[in-house]
Amino acid sequence: MSRIFDCSVDSELLTGTRLARQAIAKGELIVLPTDTVYGVGADAFSASAVQRLLDAKGRTRQSPPPVLVPAATTVDALASEVPRAVRDLIDEFWPGGLTIVLLAHPSLSWDLGETEGTVALRMPDHPVALELLAETGPLAVSSANLTGQPAARTAAEAEAMLGDSVGVYLSAGSGGEQASTIVDATALLHGGDLTVLRDGAVSRERLRAVVGRLLAED
Repeated sequence: MSRIFDCSVDSELLTGTRLARQAIAKGELIVLPTDTVYGVGADAFSASAVQRLLDAKGRTRQSPPPVLVPAATTVDALASEVPRAVRDLIDEFWPGGLTIVLLAHPSLSWDLGETEGTVALRMPDHPVALELLAETGPLAVSSANLTGQPAARTAAEAEAMLGDSVGVYLSAGSGGEQASTIVDATALLHGGDLTVLRDGAVSRERLRAVVGRLLAED
């Protein structure tokens, strides 16, 4: 049976993060707080764990999960090319609520679903998430909810939807009001624009202040 660990209590934080690391290593799912909404996470390099994540949410392989990273430098190990404009966005908005779609490094041995050779990357701005990521490495993380339901803003809301499909729930109060903004930067590699796939925590105005005309018109 799953348990919610209150990360504001030192003893529960230590126990919860230890059990979360163990769950990830065993290919199980965890729920973790981020600076946006709560996420359900799995080992990004375990195809069976990623499939378990998709099944828990009721999603198909046509909706691959983003990958959360512990540091901006991790991007160079996961993406085949990182345009200058993307590095500018990372410098401005990471850690934070911006997910960036790039071409995945072809040598990576993972299966996130039908990604068409891309990967969506984000560094969250939350101490619990970052501490966990520093020990587990990149995690496939999607919003902690059933597909079609509102994103969970607390661990309790996530548990009400995901139940025992998740091994460990880490709680750190209420999450943010919005999910991350998602931008597709793959076209920048051949002279195209940066496009917004989902509006969220980082506004288009803030994006345009960094990349200017490289952001496609609304």
